[in-house]
Amino acid sequence: MGYRTILAVLDTERNVGPVADLAIGLAQQFSSHIIGIRAETLATVPLIAPMEIPDPAAIEALQKVAQEETRAIETAFRQKLDASGIAYEWRAFVSPAGTSAESVLETARTCDLIVARQNDAKHEADNSADIETFILESGRPVLLLPFALSRIAPVRRALIAWNGSREAARAAFDALPFLKHAESVEIFSVDPPDMPRQNPEFAGADLAAALSRHGVKVSLHTESNCPTPIAEAIENRLSNESVDLLVMGGYGHSRWWEMLFGGVTRSLLESMTAMTLMSR
Repeated sequence: MGYRTILAVLDTERNVGPVADLAIGLAQQFSSHIIGIRAETLATVPLIAPMEIPDPAAIEALQKVAQEETRAIETAFRQKLDASGIAYEWRAFVSPAGTSAESVLETARTCDLIVARQNDAKHEADNSADIETFILESGRPVLLLPFALSRIAPVRRALIAWNGSREAARAAFDALPFLKHAESVEIFSVDPPDMPRQNPEFAGADLAAALSRHGVKVSLHTESNCPTPIAEAIENRLSNESVDLLVMGGYGHSRWWEMLFGGVTRSLLESMTAMTLMSR
């Protein structure tokens, strides 16, 4: 079992290197085929007063900039993949409305894993709406790479954020190719009495048993009466245990950073210290 088709989301030229390197490493591990995707949305154009007619010159200039960026991204991606010897293909889409991810969902739904990079608000436009669309609408697991991660290391230690929900269960089993190769996997629950979908006394026990039958080296850790918010408790656990991969469910709230457990703040993904696999 592995990720045989990987979709690499290449939204900016700055992200091509890190995303391509991660996809190549996974492809070497799982004998994968990589699909590189660039999905651009037609920009809002200035209007000419008083008739509010779109300015043709502005439209042409914006389209030219977008096309040049797409060509630069494609060139950088092809150079990376040609040097690696990995089987790959390139696809570019233009969406007339909505988020750019909408136009690539048909492709995304046929892949085993979607790889993207966490948004870096200091250097690039906000791509959170696109990531939200992939997580909520693709039906496939999304692996997010932290922008602050300077080196992509193999997944040796993984943590499953567990609340007994359908989304958390799907994420756990979508992550099996990683979990089976990890040296240790921890199922982490916070205040199980407040989680109606799991037995407080045996939080994660059935999941641990199921994963162990797949050969996963799994352990359980529960924090009861946790004095900190769930997001902070998870962040602390990731840091204290030197976790390489966080596995968690994606929930259908209005913004992608509010998905975990239906109410955890955006701080968890903004301060991302480990690769994060999300499923819904």
